[in-house]
Amino acid sequence: MSRIGNKAVEIPDKVKVNVDNDGAVSVEGPKGKLQWKLPRNIRASVEGNRVSVVREAETRSAKALHGLSRSLVHNMVQGVNEGFAKQLEIEGVGFRAAVQGSILNLSLGFSHPVRFSIPENIKITVADNTKITIQGVDNRYAGEQIRRKEGKTVQ
Repeated sequence: MSRIGNKAVEIPDKVKVNVDNDGAVSVEGPKGKLQWKLPRNIRASVEGNRVSVVREAETRSAKALHGLSRSLVHNMVQGVNEGFAKQLEIEGVGFRAAVQGSILNLSLGFSHPVRFSIPENIKITVADNTKITIQGVDNRYAGEQIRRKEGKTVQ
């Protein structure tokens, strides 16, 4: 039994949720639009201002994906309504960051500045040259941009 999966997701007034017959969930709100396809044996339904996620089979994989699916739908609703923000702080002598157009320039003590191109659906702002705020509609994508450095992994 999934305790998280059994909870219904509340839909705010400004958000529209649509569930297709093939299991695609689309959520549209003031901050943008997100889509996601539900896994096999999981279905969702909209009843009034709530989205319910239920599993159609009692298989091991369906039980494992039930709570995950509900959490992802909840994050989609929250993202298009309020958005997600991650904050980073750069600590070090002479370390600074600046946004120039669609590029984030980081001076991190290397002989060259590190340049990071900002994706279209992510907004990056810098305050006090050391505080970076990453904002986006999709929680997974905003967090992924923090960890992204080619050839490196998060440890």
